[in-house]
Amino acid sequence: MTVDASRGADAPPELVQLLTPEGERVEHPDYDIDLTPEEIRSLYRDLMLVRRIDLEAVALQRQGELGIWASLLGQEAAQIGSGRALTDSDMAFPTYREHGVAWCRDVDPVKLLGLFRGVNHGGWDPQEHNFHLYTIVIGSQTLHAVGYAMGIQRDDANAATIVYFGDGATSQGDVNESFIWASVFNAPIVFFCQNNQWAISEPLEKQTRIPLYRRASGFGFPGIRVDGNDVFACLAVTKKALEAARTGQGPTLIEAFTYRMGAHTTTDDPTRYRVASELEAWKLKDPIERVKAYMFKNELADQAFFDSVDAEADQLGADLRRRCLAMPDPEPLDIFDHVYREPHALIDQERAQFAAYLEGFRD
Repeated sequence: MTVDASRGADAPPELVQLLTPEGERVEHPDYDIDLTPEEIRSLYRDLMLVRRIDLEAVALQRQGELGIWASLLGQEAAQIGSGRALTDSDMAFPTYREHGVAWCRDVDPVKLLGLFRGVNHGGWDPQEHNFHLYTIVIGSQTLHAVGYAMGIQRDDANAATIVYFGDGATSQGDVNESFIWASVFNAPIVFFCQNNQWAISEPLEKQTRIPLYRRASGFGFPGIRVDGNDVFACLAVTKKALEAARTGQGPTLIEAFTYRMGAHTTTDDPTRYRVASELEAWKLKDPIERVKAYMFKNELADQAFFDSVDAEADQLGADLRRRCLAMPDPEPLDIFDHVYREPHALIDQERAQFAAYLEGFRD
């Protein structure tokens, strides 16, 4: 663990880490967590199954079954750790890459595929899962999340909000405005930035001159940098930040320092802007392998357990593929059905025009 020398020799470690890449458990003065063997096995299972969902979706896109896909490869620990820190009453606002958080909120993964297959606009009920729909517009969900958090505050509810965004989004005005509102109103929110080092093709140094978590101090609330490839640390840090939000201590910015192992989306070619040696270095910090190493060293699971998880992942992948291919295409005119809550003259006119256009193909 490194120390931020600019804050003095007695400063806590800059990077909160509880599990090293080699699978060694380490202590931290401010963040720690006691996990039972069953909880650790459950976290490993989450990591493995979410990675399989992601790999299956990439394969489906490459085979022409999805229009696009945003991979989470390498970011599983950040998402599972933070996702498992949420209570049933907390509300999560994702970007378009939070497949692991969706898993933690019991969203059927095939519903994620529907959006990228173009057969729905997001097929889950946000209120049922306390997990909002994916947001494509970079950074806009941070303002939505702050507004929701202010509503929680006014309802005096024992709940908090978490909002996810990437390092590139920190350059957006919406994100900075959300920091201001959250700070001034002491909103019960956790800003969870997955710093995966690359905002599409732009490196982190094009976004900031200082570590992202330090930006929080300028807005008047705490910021923490956590090892985003350490599921234990992500769980511990997020759990503490959410509890602070629920108890009236206001917002926290968590910077999960991780790495995007794959492309930004399946339309991207990362070999054009980053070197192979960088990718190889981060492979040694794989979030799944470090948990597996820890479990082996501490005899928390045997080979039969790992084999059973692998088999479950294979079954999940096959089921996901089958159900994805079976999703029916919507009727063309359905696109007009949910634009407005009430009837709307312009929409009615456009529906009629499009229906006439489609009818022309029947001749």
